Amino acid sequence: HVQLVESGGGSVQAGGSLSLSCASSEYTYASNCMGWFRQAPGKEREGVAALNNDGSTNYAESVKGRFTISKDNAKNTLYLQMNSLKPEDTAMYYCAARAASRVRRWPPPLGIKEYNYWGQGTQVTVS
Repeated sequence: HVQLVESGGGSVQAGGSLSLSCASSEYTYASNCMGWFRQAPGKEREGVAALNNDGSTNYAESVKGRFTISKDNAKNTLYLQMNSLKPEDTAMYYCAARAASRVRRWPPPLGIKEYNYWGQGTQVTVS
């Protein structure tokens, strides 16, 4: 059963921090790669951060040095720690998983077509 459920979004002032969580079913957590994406009103969905199950990561230039992707295998949970938030980080944030049957890529991809399973999203607003 494929399931991804995001949480942790909210409203924060510029310069603040938020931590997003993505709880996943064991099936999707077994994926070789998971990532975080975001979509602002009127804009296309874009990749923010990705993590292969070998620990390799990839970040969008706009968030490098501010966001950190990680996971807790015992809890089947993916995280996104967001620091030094800016108003331009305001968006709906989505968790995604790449099907285990797909060939692993290095660095982990940030393209939306590279992922097969998606959560419903959690809103982040920075003012």
